Amino acid sequence: MSLTAISIPPSSGRSPQTLLVMLHGWGANAQDVAALSPFLHLPDTQLLCPNAPFLHDYSAQGRAWYDLPATYQFGQPPDPAIQAQLHQSRTQLRDWLHKLPTQTGVPLTHTILAGFSQGGAMTLDVGLSLPLAGLMVLSGYLHPPSDEPTLELTQRPVLLVHGLQDSVVPLAAAHACRATLTQLGLPVSYHELTMRHEITPQVLDIMQNFTEKLGYSSENTL
Repeated sequence: MSLTAISIPPSSGRSPQTLLVMLHGWGANAQDVAALSPFLHLPDTQLLCPNAPFLHDYSAQGRAWYDLPATYQFGQPPDPAIQAQLHQSRTQLRDWLHKLPTQTGVPLTHTILAGFSQGGAMTLDVGLSLPLAGLMVLSGYLHPPSDEPTLELTQRPVLLVHGLQDSVVPLAAAHACRATLTQLGLPVSYHELTMRHEITPQVLDIMQNFTEKLGYSSENTL
């Protein structure tokens, strides 16, 4: 099965020169992250927001990339049932991303993958092995190593943003993520903000600046 997604065309009215793929968190849906579009000034960028494949147990409109029970421990291997869901989401998301160049005319090298919370974890899980322009992880975390075949790591800038008062994904998970990515030799831009588990206007400004440094802005594109 393929993922369903919200697509928002470039505000310039021109053909997209780049793609920004935003992955929602656990219990949210594509509409949550699609609502960020008016606050990111990227007129030649097409925004794509896929829905995770699983229904959320406690929200009629919510979706999940995999279940997050109260006993879930960040950085620790999940139980087999969660691993099976993660494998399915990983496979579907990777396949969906590989099809985007044919559907949009924009290569993966001009595509930025971003995600919030569980979507941030999926951004790293799938994005680290794809030739993307960059990755943005907002209040996210890194999955523990799996027994699946290791794909070749591709080098690209990674943005990590985390809240000092985050009570959902602990700050220690962000520190561990930064350390691991740095050890892998990836250029990491790390920001700790005075906020909870959320996307604030300051986070949006950081996302905008990170994107512009990649060469995408209201004035030019790659």
